[in-house]
Amino acid sequence: MHANFNDREVHTHLPLSIARFREAARKEIYQHTKQYDDVQTANVDDRWFVERFVDGTPDTMANYVRLYSDDVDEMMGVLVPSARYRKGHYAYGKFSVPEPHGLHTDHSAEAPDSAGEPICIARIETLGTHYVAGDYRTHDSRTQSMLKALRYWIAAPEGEPEDILDELLKRGTLKTIPVNRVMLMVAGNTSENSQVTQHIAARPPAGGVHSAFFQRQYMLA
Repeated sequence: MHANFNDREVHTHLPLSIARFREAARKEIYQHTKQYDDVQTANVDDRWFVERFVDGTPDTMANYVRLYSDDVDEMMGVLVPSARYRKGHYAYGKFSVPEPHGLHTDHSAEAPDSAGEPICIARIETLGTHYVAGDYRTHDSRTQSMLKALRYWIAAPEGEPEDILDELLKRGTLKTIPVNRVMLMVAGNTSENSQVTQHIAARPPAGGVHSAFFQRQYMLA
């Protein structure tokens, strides 16, 4: 992966934890999320930087996103030297949507001909993300049907999507990314030599729950 990120066999073993948030940092981030009864989102780009660090005063979350960005960029320079920042965003506040965004991948609409690309995500304190473990091609037809139901969040012969989600978690077909970790996985567009990580957000409990989410995606030079 250091020399050639697009190695499908390696991709089947991702996501991989590459860092951990310190206790003081995650507590401060989590306390900041509790100031909001809805979800705040922002894209991390040049305009974001100017508005918060040149023309304005950054809040707690912006400061931590900047630290996250700098640290993750430095780690990616070691793990995948060809990685160059493509895009990123973050979200925080009270998550209360009763149904999750279906099973999905983070693709690269900006570069439709690109293959797999590195992406680093982190969930703070709550709502760890679920992902499809192992090699997708090895799943039997029944499991493939269940995964399709989650992708579109629809009923299937195997049951309703909520029940399917629970069963696949119990079986270990879906595993859960731990919170408070920086996780390296695969974004981009699927190719013969890549397996893009399929994932789905954990369902917030009734009444919602506070959390924060950081994401940073890279292109390959």
